[in-house]
Amino acid sequence: DRMDEKVKEQKRHQQKHSGPKAEKKKLKKQGGSTEEDERKRNPKAFAVQSAVRMAKTFHRAQDIKTKKHHIPLVDRTPLEPPPVVIVVVGPPKVGKSTLIRCLIKNFTRQKLGDICGPVTIVSGKKRRLTFMECNNDINTMIDLAKVADLVLMLIDASFGFEMETFEFLNICQVHGFPRIMGVLTHLDSFKNNKTLRKTKKNLKHRFWTEVYQGAKLFYLSGIVYGEYQTQEVKNLGRFISVMKFRPLVWQTSHPYVLVDRMEDLTDPERVRIDPKYDRTVSLYGYLRGTYLKNKGQVHIPGVGDFQVADVNFLLDPCPLPDAQKKRALNEKERLLYAPMAGVGGVVYDKDAVYIDLPANHVNQQQEEVRPTTELVQSLIDTHSTLDAKMAASKVSLFSGSANLDPTDIDEQSGGKEGPQEKLVWDPNTHRKRRMVVFTDEDEYDDASSSSYDEDGDKEDSDQEEKEQDEDEDEDNLSTFLKEARAKSDKTDKNLTDITPPVKKLKLEERKEEREEIAEVPVFADSEDDLEVSEEESEEEGEAGRAGDSGHCSEDDEEESDEEESEDESVEEADATVKKSTASEEEEEDQGALRWKEGLQQKASEVFLRQQEAAPNLRKLVYGSVVEADDSEDEEEELGGLFRVSRPQKSKHFQANALDCSCFNPDTSHNWDLEEMLNSIRDCFVTGKWEEGQDAATLLKEDEELYGDFEDLETGEVHKSQTGQQDQAEQTSENDEDDEAEESLVKVDDEVVQKNKRLEKKRRLKERFDAEYDDGDATYFDDLKEEMQKQAELNRAEFEDVDDETRVQYEGFRPGMYVRLEISSLPCEFVTNFDPHYPIILGGLGSGEGNVGYLQMRLKKHRWYDRILKTRDPLILSLGWRRFQTIPLYHIEDHNGRHRLLKYTPQHMHCGASIWGPVTPQGTGFLAVQSVAGTKANFRIAATGVILDLDKSVTIVKKLKLIGYPYKIFKNTCFIKGMFNTVLEVAKFEGASLRTVSGVRGQIKKALSTPPGAYRATFEDRLLMSDIVFLRSWYPVSVPQLYNPVTSLLLAVGQKDSWAGMRTLGQLKNDLGIHNKPKMDSLYKPVVRAQRHFNPLHIPKELQKALPFKSKPKQQQPKGKAPRDLQRPSVIREPHERKV
Repeated sequence: DRMDEKVKEQKRHQQKHSGPKAEKKKLKKQGGSTEEDERKRNPKAFAVQSAVRMAKTFHRAQDIKTKKHHIPLVDRTPLEPPPVVIVVVGPPKVGKSTLIRCLIKNFTRQKLGDICGPVTIVSGKKRRLTFMECNNDINTMIDLAKVADLVLMLIDASFGFEMETFEFLNICQVHGFPRIMGVLTHLDSFKNNKTLRKTKKNLKHRFWTEVYQGAKLFYLSGIVYGEYQTQEVKNLGRFISVMKFRPLVWQTSHPYVLVDRMEDLTDPERVRIDPKYDRTVSLYGYLRGTYLKNKGQVHIPGVGDFQVADVNFLLDPCPLPDAQKKRALNEKERLLYAPMAGVGGVVYDKDAVYIDLPANHVNQQQEEVRPTTELVQSLIDTHSTLDAKMAASKVSLFSGSANLDPTDIDEQSGGKEGPQEKLVWDPNTHRKRRMVVFTDEDEYDDASSSSYDEDGDKEDSDQEEKEQDEDEDEDNLSTFLKEARAKSDKTDKNLTDITPPVKKLKLEERKEEREEIAEVPVFADSEDDLEVSEEESEEEGEAGRAGDSGHCSEDDEEESDEEESEDESVEEADATVKKSTASEEEEEDQGALRWKEGLQQKASEVFLRQQEAAPNLRKLVYGSVVEADDSEDEEEELGGLFRVSRPQKSKHFQANALDCSCFNPDTSHNWDLEEMLNSIRDCFVTGKWEEGQDAATLLKEDEELYGDFEDLETGEVHKSQTGQQDQAEQTSENDEDDEAEESLVKVDDEVVQKNKRLEKKRRLKERFDAEYDDGDATYFDDLKEEMQKQAELNRAEFEDVDDETRVQYEGFRPGMYVRLEISSLPCEFVTNFDPHYPIILGGLGSGEGNVGYLQMRLKKHRWYDRILKTRDPLILSLGWRRFQTIPLYHIEDHNGRHRLLKYTPQHMHCGASIWGPVTPQGTGFLAVQSVAGTKANFRIAATGVILDLDKSVTIVKKLKLIGYPYKIFKNTCFIKGMFNTVLEVAKFEGASLRTVSGVRGQIKKALSTPPGAYRATFEDRLLMSDIVFLRSWYPVSVPQLYNPVTSLLLAVGQKDSWAGMRTLGQLKNDLGIHNKPKMDSLYKPVVRAQRHFNPLHIPKELQKALPFKSKPKQQQPKGKAPRDLQRPSVIREPHERKV
């Protein structure tokens, strides 16, 4: 113990009280700066030491400043921006789902199982995030790269970079580079710290070369219980939630929706008769990009182009919290919306509201997601059903009469009342759900009745059933109810065994809660009033809400539940219920009917309020005109039952009353009275205006400001009237001594004039300063300011118009949650729907639905291992689309001719012409040869950009026509075999020819006898063995193939196996066809015969004239020697040979 004490007691820091450091600190506290004194004391130390160095530092500072500049764009982000799309990318088994789960848990304190489809969460006061996992299919990669705002690239550090990472980076570079953040996982597999450090450094620098120097790379050191470390995830979450995004050109110029929910609206009978019938589907999601017009064209990547049948905007399913001065979100505002994953409390549709209450809060695996709407909360929070309330309520017909019990009117009404239930098959969760269908009269009466799922809410129902039991014992209710209860008692006993501890509620809290539910304004002017009341009630009722205390985390809840024993808690709950029931009954009955009090009065108040507000002319002319309320609840009642007739309040009287659609009928004005006329006199030019607004004074001020000017040519100075007055005043000031007896009035006048002059000078100086004295404002700052002003203008234009009207003028604005209805979608889209694949609705511009010729600049990717061949089909990703087409590659020669290329050049750009969808110039594209499966090598074949949208480029290929001479006259000869008719020759008259031996010539005229023969002249005499050829250029037409990649229509599990048109090589390989080569093209051994030349023959006359050295010498060839000259041969004897 002593040792511990010694360790704990460390020497405290002694603060200096004297010495230079203490003096400095004292000075700092007093507010004096030491630097100033030092400058005064030692100016040389602060002088410029080196002008060169100073210039360098200044230049460097300016460089850094200008590097930060980017071309300012008009900020078109709406006031409530759509959630930020975060795409999590990486090869398989690198930890994508785990990371998304951890981030969701970090932001919303909720665990999510399977992550399919987009998951939207509220991450802060002003930001929502949508997470989307990108699988290893290149189609998905391409689609998600086009809509991502932020990409989290997961890299397995133990393995290193994989091809998928680089492929995705290249896709992003082509389609507009979103924000990219690297995340290294599997770092716990490194045992040695040094290798870990080295690996981190290597991966970081490689990542930097791909993205940009200094790109953020996060390290997730290891996994604890199947999740990443909380602190690291929290840091990553902080980075995400403060990140700024640069608008990308394609995204800001096109509306698009990342679909998070899909409903099939097709008539089931039609589908039963014909399963292949085209479906009508409604798709839901946040609108992003720019404004979307109704009835426009959209492209769904992987499906095709479609016309939108209808667009509506719905209530935001994942709204931002209300603007309050607080730092953190409370538990209730941490929303999570993922309909494809089966998460999210309430699903709003155009014509229905689905309430999905998952069974997660029974076994406390997941905190309860509270629905944010008042209606649904009241549905959940009621503790007795409607029939129980009705049974408990008593009616008195006359004010003094006895109360009637439900038993008295037992089975008189046979018809069904209240909400009906309809089983709806939910394709997302693949189960039947109970949809509440309201009858006409009961549409709003059932605000206090509850409906819940078959699966979930056992706890709540048990609690309610118990309470109902208690109610019966208290009030001795009618027998028919008891019989009905007896049936359910058996199940009740079974259920009590598994009932989790009930959270205790105080009576006061319950009362408050009920009052809050009742006190929603019935006739709200707008939805805003309703929202305000909701907020108030939510804030007050926060503490008293069963099921979710709003403050404790899951673990705390579990612990507290385990601590209490089940029996005790149930007994306690029963006790509290018993105490409260009697008063509860009355409260509930009042609350249920309180909204009906004084309907007409409320309605008329609202109406007058609307009239007094600024009138919306459009609504007055076209919209729904507010009619007088026919409710007669106001009329006096006798004994609470019979009404007193008031004829002036009847409908006839209202029909003949003043037309109240234009002004308030109560305010009638007598325009003969003088004060009435005075009240509106200022509306006219002749009225008495304030000094600052009067036209005459404004003109005078202008005269003062701009009246004086100097004619620069003549030098003459023109004074304004006020200027002349000033001069007069100056002279009068000089003569002041002579006129000392001037009255006080004159002095006052002069003071006024002097003040005016000073004011004028001040104004002029301000103008001058504003023009020349910007401080440090540069052109860049001015540009930014201009953009800022434009953005403010854009926002202010429709600020005070309600959404319904706004949408008709400017279209649906980004940030709205929209529902798009599309008819005639292929049935495979619905039957083969897989939520793991993203559905994107990309809005098309005015001409982008057409197909035409496109000229592009293309370069083969340097990592792709093969060159591309002309006329081989290629899959392009261009704009929103992915499609297969047949490109022709060409290159421009120096004379402007576009020459067809057989293959793409190795390290150079070339032109490409395709038949495809018209896309704006400057749009990037990328090409892949196939999207089926994963290959070992790099998949991106080429990248490029759109240059032109027409057929202006004529691609030509070389064509050599061959002919043979059949008659030769000196330099002229007749040639056959090149053409077939006289007409063909006529077309080529004057064309240049060449022989293989290099003699040049020209076509002269067609010959009549052999068809296609012609006369040509050459530089030299031809031989019969010469071959003549003509070089011509032949125009090539671009093949018209546009084949959209319909990968989303394939069966589940086969969506990455789309195969379109095959290349010629693949076809031959698949069909086992071997190309027979042309015999002429084969290399044969060259056999050259020996040529024999005739002896040179020189005429006799010429021989005589030649000089001797050139004369042919008559040398006889040596023949055999004659016999007589032949010498006999001597044959030696052997011994002679030896000698």
